[in-house]
Amino acid sequence: MAARGPEAPSGRALRDAAENLFQELQEHFQALTATLNLRMEEMGGRIEDLQKNVNDLMVQAGIESSAQEKMARPY
Repeated sequence: MAARGPEAPSGRALRDAAENLFQELQEHFQALTATLNLRMEEMGGRIEDLQKNVNDLMVQAGIESSAQEKMARPY
């Protein structure tokens, strides 16, 4: 008969460890999700600002009407 190594953790201890790990992963995932949502909102605001600035520059350059006409024309 072969010699046994250290005893495996009991079923309850293993389940508790798995539950703790799952809880930690869930918390990290929620924090990451919140961070990503915040950054996406910030990027959305920056894109809107950029669009406004581009439109303002187009008006200043006098090309806004031709750009709007191109967008309105069917292909």
